[in-house]
Amino acid sequence: MAKLTGWIDACLSKDGDSVTARNRAATLGRNYLELSEQGRLRFLILLAERYDLDQQTVEQSFLQWSEASPEQKYRAEQTLRDVLDPPRLKLLTQFSSLPEGVRFLVDMRADLLRLKQEYPQLKGLEADLKRLLISWFDIGLLQLEQLSWQSSAEILEKLIAYEAVHAIQSWEDLKNRLDSDRRCFAFFHPSMPAEPLIFIEVALVQGLADNVQQLLDQSAPALQPEHADTAIFYSISNAQPGLAGISFGNFLIKRVVGLLQNDLPGLQQFSTLSPVPGFCRWLAQQDDSSLSQLPGGEFWRQLPQPRISPDGLAREGSREALLQLVAHYLYRVSGEGNACKDPVAHFHLSNGARIEQLNWLADTSERGMKQSAGLMVNYLYQLPHIESRSQKYILNGERAIAPSLKNRLKL
Repeated sequence: MAKLTGWIDACLSKDGDSVTARNRAATLGRNYLELSEQGRLRFLILLAERYDLDQQTVEQSFLQWSEASPEQKYRAEQTLRDVLDPPRLKLLTQFSSLPEGVRFLVDMRADLLRLKQEYPQLKGLEADLKRLLISWFDIGLLQLEQLSWQSSAEILEKLIAYEAVHAIQSWEDLKNRLDSDRRCFAFFHPSMPAEPLIFIEVALVQGLADNVQQLLDQSAPALQPEHADTAIFYSISNAQPGLAGISFGNFLIKRVVGLLQNDLPGLQQFSTLSPVPGFCRWLAQQDDSSLSQLPGGEFWRQLPQPRISPDGLAREGSREALLQLVAHYLYRVSGEGNACKDPVAHFHLSNGARIEQLNWLADTSERGMKQSAGLMVNYLYQLPHIESRSQKYILNGERAIAPSLKNRLKL
């Protein structure tokens, strides 16, 4: 550990030129990649604890700033700004200019996100790194690319690996998702040109698609794109765990809508076909007393266990009861603050979408049944209303919902 501390100190030393410091950082980075899981943990804890802010220096600099004369104020302010950056920030910045340095830091943050719950002393280091990555991954620096079957094999393999919503089963499945009536767009960063950061898959259809298995059916004939009136966003996948919490999705959707409008002026609707991943977990947490107070809950409470099963869902009345419950969950149930408890709903509502349509047995995959009871939702993006709905939701928790769904909420 003493040797490692000495090496970090050498990287941060003011002696010598910047080239020497960066060469030292390069060696340190290569050594980090070769460490075991335990070795990486020890390195990160050392960086978090030993190279954090010097509280005494910060307090002294703040006092000097507060007592400085008008002539001295600017210099005192600059000194205070400097000491508010912990020494480890300089080392992280040195890593960024190395070959694959940005990717190195993205992967390091993935390690920190995984470890910080068990080791809370890492939270400050993770926050510092997130702050750097937010500035480096500013939306203005990202490149939007349309991916196709002609894209490189390396990129196509990563689409298969990173798809997080509806797993790509084979190369034929991928080819179908890149057919003439499909589109796929991804954001890339200049420092990570072969790594998609986030990608969105789009189906060009007629009307609101209400079943994902039908949407992804490889045997279904392709629709001529000029005959489509609706673009369905059916999968949005964040490809880099180390960039979690750094939002790209809202910009991606808006950019893609603009491109599709330009290329296919016949498109009239832009909607998602989305899962409700938190619904079954929330429903299972409701006791009989709570259920009886909810729309559809009394009927659902009286069904024999297991309720979410072929027999349970086939019972007369089950469909309407469950649709009432999911409408209540999406429209009325909140998590932190006024935010919708369901993470997918929160994402789309914060981006200005409207809860448009609930779809029964729309995803009968094992995952779809386990998380969402087979239900899926169309969130509709109506361009004239996107900004106002987004602001109302973010500021007041106001959730836009189609009039046809209000009956289920007794509104």
